[in-house]
Amino acid sequence: MIQTGQPAPDFTLPDADMNEVSLKDYIGRRHVVLCFYPKDDTPGCTLEALEFSDMLSEFDKAGAEVMGISRDNCMSHAAFRDKHGLAVRLLADVDGEVCRAYGVLRQVERDGKAFEVIARTTFVIDKDGIVRHVFEDVKPKGHAEQVLARVQDLAA
Repeated sequence: MIQTGQPAPDFTLPDADMNEVSLKDYIGRRHVVLCFYPKDDTPGCTLEALEFSDMLSEFDKAGAEVMGISRDNCMSHAAFRDKHGLAVRLLADVDGEVCRAYGVLRQVERDGKAFEVIARTTFVIDKDGIVRHVFEDVKPKGHAEQVLARVQDLAA
């Protein structure tokens, strides 16, 4: 997993509207909060996305973009966003390439079958593209507030 102090791996992924989003577009301009989450429209992921959406103006004031990344496709992201009125930009990493680059995939076994799942993890990346905070094994409730405090520390 990418650690604090390391450069954040660059990426380009489509969002819910199929517009390409690249980390490099924010370097030198904005801090970036990347929230890796397991699955659209599940209870924990919905709670987390709603809390970040509700606090988006605070993140904006602190000079930060907030993006959620899962392996769901663009259509799933659009349905999730529209169903819950989410304001957070949702990025589709269908093949898991970005998840692998950040080290957030975990092998699990269910019913005798092994597969990869995303460990709920958030990275706070500064304007220089350096990872400043890593939140592992995130509990959704109250997480957005914790992350905002770290982003505000960067802005101070």
